[in-house]
Amino acid sequence: MPIEQGATNQFKVGLASGQFNFSTDTFKMALYTGGASIGPTTSAYTTASEVAAGGGYTTGGNIVTVSVAPTTGTNPNNTIAYLSFANATWNPASFTCRGALIYKVGGGNPTVCVLDFGGDKTAVTSFQVQFPVADSTNAIIRIA
Repeated sequence: MPIEQGATNQFKVGLASGQFNFSTDTFKMALYTGGASIGPTTSAYTTASEVAAGGGYTTGGNIVTVSVAPTTGTNPNNTIAYLSFANATWNPASFTCRGALIYKVGGGNPTVCVLDFGGDKTAVTSFQVQFPVADSTNAIIRIA
């Protein structure tokens, strides 16, 4: 399986069981090469095909801050819950990656979602993952 973008099954089950607290838990984003096999069934952080340490990258990735805690849209007839993270930056950076995995630190490091960058991205000075506008139409994680 190549990198497959989306919320993970672990995240969906974890939401229902109270495994995630977006007000107090710490989350990280790890970066992966094109050889990674991560997607909906990835249940925990993995080092397989993670970008190697060095060039400004540390295995395990960077802490990502929840920028919009779980909230709902304004349409009372079609409420969409959503949340988002602040942009993640590596500076300096000198590496190539193809995707990312957001996961909760601790408790078995359960996964939240997988990002596919659509191709290899090569950083030569800095690297930033920019999240879309955090609203009920565009946020990185939306639940209808």
